[in-house]
Amino acid sequence: MAIISMQGINKVYRTQEVETLALENVNMEVEKGEFLSVMGPSGCGKSTMLNIMGLLDNPTNGSVFVNDINTTQMNDSQLSEFRNHTLGFIFQSFHLINSLSVIDNVELPLLYRKASANERTNRAKEVLERVGLSHRMKHFPSQLSGGQCQRVAIARALVGNPQIILADEPTGNLDSRMGNEIMDLLFKLNEEGTTIVMVTHDEHIAKTTKRIVRFFDGRRVE
Repeated sequence: MAIISMQGINKVYRTQEVETLALENVNMEVEKGEFLSVMGPSGCGKSTMLNIMGLLDNPTNGSVFVNDINTTQMNDSQLSEFRNHTLGFIFQSFHLINSLSVIDNVELPLLYRKASANERTNRAKEVLERVGLSHRMKHFPSQLSGGQCQRVAIARALVGNPQIILADEPTGNLDSRMGNEIMDLLFKLNEEGTTIVMVTHDEHIAKTTKRIVRFFDGRRVE
């Protein structure tokens, strides 16, 4: 059963002088419970595809279905709420707020759910313990290693209990040991039922996932 279905996706970026076709007629399905890697050279459209799949960007043409819901018919408010309850995001550069403690960074997605302060704190503590960082919850991102920052980012992605995690180069800024630790965490989450779509340049890592989809010049290639 497909939890995500992208149908006839085109993405065109326009300026006054230039028109750039970032994605061309992309059709793609992700099965529920799958761990999928997306590969391709720099500039081929991988991250654009992930942003459209994650409802962070709109396609120029085509439709994105998540849980059989046509998300391209939603307004901005509906998209924000749907993202918050369904999707979790992990980025290569972590995207943590340096002025906030670890636990405050993790709590952020729950602020949009009108959860009580106690609910937010308890849930954040649970996921930080799950990623092995309960002893660092009062620290700040600048006091952590790269691998620990990525664990915080994973905890933030998990705090809303999403069905789907979208990861853009989650090991890209890490050494091999830290990268392996992050992948072990993602594999465990997938075994527990979370659907994961991961963009990566690392062929070795990609081959450990259930399926690889490749992109070239904005198109999906076999």
